[in-house]
Amino acid sequence: MIGIFKTNIDSPHDKNQVLQALTAKFNATACTVDLEDCDKVLRIECLPMPESHIADFVQQLGFHCSPLE
Repeated sequence: MIGIFKTNIDSPHDKNQVLQALTAKFNATACTVDLEDCDKVLRIECLPMPESHIADFVQQLGFHCSPLE
């Protein structure tokens, strides 16, 4: 599964924190946040699962996260 999400992650520190947490929680094979994009796009490649699980987890970390369509 490749999930693409709109976030409000806006600093390199926050980006690293979220990427480390996502990689550990969901065993992601690839995970990035584009801080240059206006939507601060999060892309995660991991085992199939509902996008809501990833969005909820990022929100628990204190950031907005919603699937991009």
